[in-house]
Amino acid sequence: MFQYDPSGLWTSYFNQESDQILFKFPKSRRDLCALVFLVLGVVPAGSGQTAPAEPLLHPIDFSALLFAPQNKGSDSSGASPEAIEEPHAADLTLFPHSDSAPWLIQGQSNIIFQSHPGFHSPYQGTNSFHGGGEYKTSLLGTLFLAYSPTHSVRYHTDLIVDFESAGGRGLSEALGLAGFTNLDVVRNPNLGSTPYLARGEIRQVIGLTDETVHAPRGPFSLAADLPVRRFEFRIGKFSLPDVFDINEVGSDSHLQFMDWTVDNDGAWDYAADTRGYTVGGVAEYDDRNWSFRYGFFAMPTVANGISLDWAFSRARGQNWEYEWRHSLLHGREGAIRILAYRNNAHMGNYREAVRAFVAGIDPVPDITAHERLGAVKYGFGWNSEQEITPELRLFSRVGWNEGQHESFAYTEVDQTVEFGGDYAGNQWGRPFDKIGIAYDSNAIKKDHQNYLKDGGLGFILGDGRLNYSRENILESYYNLHTWKGVYYALGMTHLDHPGYNRDRGPVWVESVRMHVDF
Repeated sequence: MFQYDPSGLWTSYFNQESDQILFKFPKSRRDLCALVFLVLGVVPAGSGQTAPAEPLLHPIDFSALLFAPQNKGSDSSGASPEAIEEPHAADLTLFPHSDSAPWLIQGQSNIIFQSHPGFHSPYQGTNSFHGGGEYKTSLLGTLFLAYSPTHSVRYHTDLIVDFESAGGRGLSEALGLAGFTNLDVVRNPNLGSTPYLARGEIRQVIGLTDETVHAPRGPFSLAADLPVRRFEFRIGKFSLPDVFDINEVGSDSHLQFMDWTVDNDGAWDYAADTRGYTVGGVAEYDDRNWSFRYGFFAMPTVANGISLDWAFSRARGQNWEYEWRHSLLHGREGAIRILAYRNNAHMGNYREAVRAFVAGIDPVPDITAHERLGAVKYGFGWNSEQEITPELRLFSRVGWNEGQHESFAYTEVDQTVEFGGDYAGNQWGRPFDKIGIAYDSNAIKKDHQNYLKDGGLGFILGDGRLNYSRENILESYYNLHTWKGVYYALGMTHLDHPGYNRDRGPVWVESVRMHVDF
């Protein structure tokens, strides 16, 4: 009934030929229902969940963003009395995977359908979120390959190679929202869905003790046990959120929230190309209750560019993060992470662009006309998570950057505050289901506001004018585990003042997601 074409779009219910059609609620609901029945129809009979004998402390997440070692903290805070042993990985993937083999072959696929009705929009510009109704579908597929040539208690090496394909498109071509609603969307749709090398890295662990802690095995870490005190080194091509700003509750667009600035610190303008990857290295020290990591990475040549600048003397991204694994509640898990970053790149300055416009030098503010080699942008972030009960977990983030220089790699946010949580379905007999809700409020500094107000364009925003207000986002989802590695989710996002513009919105965005871990 549904056919998927090479562009990554549904050709039957989800025909994208008329991109600007007026959205009609009855048709939208019918399309959403059809997709839900489609995906539910492929679930094998009798695949319902059975609750374990005791509640599950951490329903395990096997996603592309959370495959990084999450052992951090497992040895410090202790397990809850109600906790039970986590299920075997084979229970949550389509195919079984060995826990002891020196190699790993695994994959995932994530399909997200999103739509929104028409909303109040007295005007819109080149980079606006479309005021008319629209619907789009994205498809992200990843093949994970890893091999461990050496392994001992104190010495472990992983060779990691991942290939990825990103098809389909995002609403309004991923423009017009600082906190865009789909983290899987590539910000340059012209790149197409041709598979590419996402990661190619070497991970080296050097232990300082024979005492070990359990580490969930996944594509980014093959070791099942790691020394409690150790050094870890990574070098190659990967994504910074693989290592920094990880949060057990809000970091995963495949099984958790989908919004850019809910899954990541929106004010963290981390080094990355358009697809979210870069080349560099990380050095990390892990102890019983804390960790410290430092990373050095290549920056893109231009804002949101696909090419990286290899002249590290003038362009580089540096990141520092301290992680303290400490719980506010006895017998529960918790962590606090403090992040700092400093970018040097060929960036423009918002104030200089506005001054040139006011002086009549530039017909419109153009930040690309005022770029300087080695310009500096820096910022800080707070990331916390706290387990309240075996089912309920809360999280928060606060982010800030100096806001004078061009938003360059992630999105156009200078300040962000977010908090939320998730709740596992133990109480209704579905321990691997999750309900999540999060609130996020984004802001930009005065120079950035004036630039957009006078008609300037960023790589994400540009309504042609601006009646400034904070961009506020409320996202919720229900993630349904149906069988082995198959999950479906329904989500709803409410956005006030899209693109920081009080004159436009509010917007309701509906989401349907299918995720498969192979």
